[in-house]
This record gives sequence, C-alpha cells and structure tokens, in this order.
Amino acid sequence: MNKITIIGNLTENPESRVVNTGKGTSNVCNFTVATNRFAHGQKRTTYFRVSCWGKQADNAMKYLLKGRNVAVVGPVEASAYNAQDGSARARLEIYAEEIKYLGGRQDDGRQAPPPGDEYAPPYDDELPI
Repeated sequence: MNKITIIGNLTENPESRVVNTGKGTSNVCNFTVATNRFAHGQKRTTYFRVSCWGKQADNAMKYLLKGRNVAVVGPVEASAYNAQDGSARARLEIYAEEIKYLGGRQDDGRQAPPPGDEYAPPYDDELPI
C-alpha cells in the first residue's frame, strides 16, 4: 500500500492547466506543501508537490492560496531530476485522493469551502493514460 497523509502550508499559489487525457480534457492543479518537523532541536522542512484533477483541481484553485494550511491524502511517488545548475535533486509528488482545507491566510478574502465541497475523489477517466 502506498498512501501518505501530510499537513502543511502552501509555498505558492496553486497553478492550473487543462490537459488532454486521451478521453477528452481535464483540469489539473499543482501546488507545493511544506511540512515541518523537529529533529535534534532543529526544524526540518520537507516539500511535497501535489497534483489534483477535475473537481478537486477546480476547488483547489478556488479556495487555496500561498500560506493556507491544508491536509492531503494520497499515494506518493519519488522522482529524480537535474536542477538548472546540474545538481541531482529528488521530488516527492502526491496524487491527491483527498484534500482538507484547514485554514490559514485569507488575505484576498477567500472563504473556506462549504461542507462537502472540499473532497471530490478522482475518477479513472480524469487521470492521464
């Protein structure tokens, strides 16, 4: 089983795009969540890239912004890449099955989502092939 639950804050505003899934088009939204933990008296931060699709992507764009506190549940995948400076890096990406909007900054007047609007399970036809 591959499933992770994280709680953290968005590092930037979410980004959205429309992708061709082979069965039509779907919205996909990406954002990064920073999680903190303390080890040996020092604060450690881990960053997770989150992807969500369809109605979840629409809700994330509607309710999330930089600094907001969020919980995300879903499978996690690690991938390696080379940074622009040529150094080797790794990325942790969560494919959101569930997103809970916990609060945090609301500088632009956005409200918390109404009950039932915060979770929309992804459907196989919305995921890329």
